[in-house]
Amino acid sequence: MPEIADVERLYRALLDAWNARDAKAWGECFADDGSLVGFDGSPIEAKASIVEHLSGIFADRQPATYVAKVREVRELAPGVALLRAVVGMVPPGATDINPSVNAVQLMVAVATSDAWRVAHLQSTPAAFHGRPEAVDALSDELRAEAR
Repeated sequence: MPEIADVERLYRALLDAWNARDAKAWGECFADDGSLVGFDGSPIEAKASIVEHLSGIFADRQPATYVAKVREVRELAPGVALLRAVVGMVPPGATDINPSVNAVQLMVAVATSDAWRVAHLQSTPAAFHGRPEAVDALSDELRAEAR
C-alpha cells in the first residue's frame, strides 16, 4: 500500500497538471469513479467526464495558475485520506494572485495497490464575507508560497 506522504504528492501532481493545461494528466490523478465539485459548484462524476470537462476548459481559455498551501493530510481509515489545502490563482500574464478567487480545497484520496487516487476534490470560494482582513491574510500567505 502507498504511504500517506504520497497523498500530498498526488495533490501536487493534480495542480501541476492543471498548471500545465494537461487534462489527461489531471484525469490520471483520479480514480475511475472519482468526482469533483468545481469552484462554481459544477459537479462532475467519473474520470472520463472529468478529462472531457477539463479538455474543454483548456481548449477554450487559458486558466489561471494555481498556488497552494497544504494545511493537513490525515488518514481517515486504512486506504482513505483527507487533504485540506488553500489555493490562490495567478491570472495569465499577471505576477500576483487574484484574491477574489482564493479557495479552500478538500481532497479525498483512496489507495490502490500501488498509488493514491483522487476519489473526490472540492473547491469552495474563500470569500470570508465581511472579513476583508481574512482575505488579505490568506492572500499574503499564498503569495509567500509562490515565492
